[in-house]
Amino acid sequence: MKKSRGRTGRKRRRKHLQDFVDGANCSHQLEYIKLKKWLKDRGLEDSNLRPAQFCDTGRGLMTTKALQAGDLIISLPEKCLLTTATVLSSSLGGYITKWKPPVSPLIALCTFLIAEKHAGEKSLWKPYLDVLPKTYTCPVCLEQDVVSLLPEPLRKKAQEQRTMVCELYMSSKAFFSSLQPLFAENTEAIFNYSALEWAWCTINTRTIYMKQSQKECFSLEPDVCALAPYLDLLNHSPNVQVKAAFNEQTRSYEIWTNSRCKKYEEVFICYGPHDNQRLLLEYGFVAMNNPHSSVYVSSDTLLKYFPPLDKQRNAKISILKDHDFLENLTFGWDGPSWRLLTALKLLSLGADEFTCWKRALLGGVISARNEQQALNITAKICQFLIEETQHVLLQISQLKGNRENLKNHLGLVEALRLEDLKILQKSAEILCDLNVPTT
Repeated sequence: MKKSRGRTGRKRRRKHLQDFVDGANCSHQLEYIKLKKWLKDRGLEDSNLRPAQFCDTGRGLMTTKALQAGDLIISLPEKCLLTTATVLSSSLGGYITKWKPPVSPLIALCTFLIAEKHAGEKSLWKPYLDVLPKTYTCPVCLEQDVVSLLPEPLRKKAQEQRTMVCELYMSSKAFFSSLQPLFAENTEAIFNYSALEWAWCTINTRTIYMKQSQKECFSLEPDVCALAPYLDLLNHSPNVQVKAAFNEQTRSYEIWTNSRCKKYEEVFICYGPHDNQRLLLEYGFVAMNNPHSSVYVSSDTLLKYFPPLDKQRNAKISILKDHDFLENLTFGWDGPSWRLLTALKLLSLGADEFTCWKRALLGGVISARNEQQALNITAKICQFLIEETQHVLLQISQLKGNRENLKNHLGLVEALRLEDLKILQKSAEILCDLNVPTT
C-alpha cells in the first residue's frame, strides 16, 4: 500500500513539475520578495501572477490559475504608479517648477529615475529599481557594427533614435546642472549620457499610457506616460487581446484579458499590432511568427528597376511622393502589399498610358502589359531582398564567431532577418503561383 502511494505521489510531483517546464517560478528570489512587499504596502492585493523565467521570452509573469476571457489580470493601485506627479512631489519638484524654459514630462521622468538610482539604498523606489533591466537592446544601445546589419528603413530610424536621444541629453545638461544643490557629487558624473540613455530606454520600453492634466511647469508635449511596477513584467504577444485603462472608480490601472490562459502558463498582453521592425525599434525585441510583420522596400530599391531614360520617370516619382506612395511599401505573409503593387504599376506606365496615373493610384487596371510588368518587377525586388537577407545572415553568423561581446545583439538582428527571410520566401511562392517570370 505504502509503495503504491509513493508512486502516486511521485506521479503528482512529476505532473506539478511538468506544469513549470516552460517557466521557472522566481517568486522566491529576494528582489521579487522585496518588490511584492513594497507593492503590498502601497495597496496591491495579492494576485495569481508570479514572476518567472521563460525559455522563449525571458522574464515574465505566469498565472497560478486558469484565466478565462473577461478575467481581470491585474489591478495596480495609483500609489504604485510612477508619474510626473510623483516627480513633482519629490525633492526635484521645486527645481522643475522654477526652470525656464520648462522641461518636458519625459525629461522629468528620466531625471527622477537617474536621481533615484543614484540614491541607492536611500531611494523609496529601490525595490522597483532593483528589478529594472540594467541594459537594453533598443537600437539606440546597439553598436554601430550591429546597426549596420539592420534592414535599411529600420537602420535609418535607428540613427534618428540615437540622434534624438543625444539631442535630448545636450539640451538637458543645463537643467541637470541646476540640480547640483541636491547632490554631494558633481551632477555631470550622475547625469551623464549613459544614465540618460538607460532612463530613456526604461520609459520608452516600459511605460503605460495614462493621460495626466497639463501642468504649467512642463513643456507642451503630452504628459501621458506612467511606469507600472510588476505590471511591466508582462510580455507582448501579437496573438492576445486585452483591455487596459486607468479605472477612475477604483483609482487603479487595470488590465482585463480577452483570451484564455492555462494554469502555470505565461500571461501575455498586446502592446499593439506592431511589426517586428517597430517592436525592435521601440521595445528592443522581435516576436517570432508575428502576423503583423512586414519587409519594407526602400525607395532606392524600388527605383533601381526603372530606367533613368524614361522621360516621365521624374514626374512619376513626384506623383508617388505627393500621394505618399514612396513609404510603407511592404511584403507580408500574404505577399506584396497593395501599396507596393500600386507604386510599381504607376512606375510601369507606358508613355501612352501616363495620363491614366490617377486610375493607377486608385488600383484600376490600365493594361495587361502594365499588370505583367509590375508583377515581374515585384518578383525581381523580392528575389533581390531574399539574396540581400541571406548575405546579411551569413555576415551575422561570421561576426557571432568573432565578436563574443556582441552575441546577444547579433542574435536579435538575426531573429529579425530570419523572420524577414520567411516572409520574402512566402511572397516569392505567391508570386510564382501567379506565373510571374523572375528573369
